[in-house]
Amino acid sequence: MGAGPAGSAAAHALATAGRSTLLVDKATFPRDKFCGDGLTTLALRQLEEIGIEPERITSFTAVDGAWLRSPSGKVHAAPLPDGPGIHAAVARRIDLDQVLVEHAIAAGAQTRFGSAITSIDPAADHVGFTTADGGAFTADLCIAADGMWSPTRKMLGLDIDGYRGEWHAFRQYWKNVGPLAARELWVWFEPDLLPGYMWSFPVGDGRANVGFGVLRGGEIKTQQMKTLWPDLLERDHIRSVLGAEAEPESPHRAWPIPARVDAAPLVGPRTMFVGDAATACDALTGEGIGQALLTGRLAAAAFVEHSDVDTALANYEDEVRSELVADHRMASTLGKWMSNRMIAELALTAVGTNGWTRRNFARWMFEDYPRAILATPRRWSKGVFTGDGAYADRPDVRV
Repeated sequence: MGAGPAGSAAAHALATAGRSTLLVDKATFPRDKFCGDGLTTLALRQLEEIGIEPERITSFTAVDGAWLRSPSGKVHAAPLPDGPGIHAAVARRIDLDQVLVEHAIAAGAQTRFGSAITSIDPAADHVGFTTADGGAFTADLCIAADGMWSPTRKMLGLDIDGYRGEWHAFRQYWKNVGPLAARELWVWFEPDLLPGYMWSFPVGDGRANVGFGVLRGGEIKTQQMKTLWPDLLERDHIRSVLGAEAEPESPHRAWPIPARVDAAPLVGPRTMFVGDAATACDALTGEGIGQALLTGRLAAAAFVEHSDVDTALANYEDEVRSELVADHRMASTLGKWMSNRMIAELALTAVGTNGWTRRNFARWMFEDYPRAILATPRRWSKGVFTGDGAYADRPDVRV
């Protein structure tokens, strides 16, 4: 349930394996999704593995690094490797999600869009569903990819009381941006946003996704974000990147970001939670597309590989915790440190020490390797710190 990256990736994997698959979403496609639109190396490798070619995604824009502005105003370059493949890109979610849905359908998945699920009834050998338009169907398993507020979790009595996410983000699309914003990725660590940050990500055709995120419970309250937005946009160092002719092309939007995969329920009766429903976003940056694709594919693999549903559920839970929990805890710790202005300044100064530190920070920031790789020897492998990016056999995608 849910046809975003997590649900579509799961549906594609199940249909490819020959399983009867129904992809359900209350929305009709194409549809926009509030997001920063960033694609880390993790996300790009997941897309490559399921066979998504970058040129299919209209707004796909590869980037070769980031420009980071410290709280004191020092700007540091963080270039990504210039070898084969790409390590970071940006793509509008309206484009990315549509391609993922089409990819799942091409693999054999059926769809039911435009009507929400209103009830779920797990039984001993199936799950029953009813929809708002009076429809009803059954399935062997439910893969819930229905977002942070997960109606599935609520209907199963597994809701997290009072949960509103760890982060809150705010974004707006801009057009006619200057050359810096049109082709480069910028991150500003503004003193009053720490441990949050502001960003400008290029989405092609002289446009950019511009926004900021703050940690819930911090000094900036979520209800203050709308009034803070005009002030951020008028800061000279931000406006100089956006350009004098830049103007908004759409209303601003806000959304919560869930990042507590170490504590949230990952399974329920004949149900696996994936993506935002598994609260699997990165605790340091708020990025979640890579984690969504990964958890969706892990859920499908567990069901394909284990005929017994209870075994599949246990396997999925184990795999997610093995893949993501250590990295989540590392990212959470680092995020707390970054709330201190002095530590944030020192960290970014260290990034700019030399070419090696700049390149490796960028690779780490864009999840080229797991956050906690040094603390998890089981994941060590030859070339883990020097490997190619995604689509390494496609040099043209860097253009």
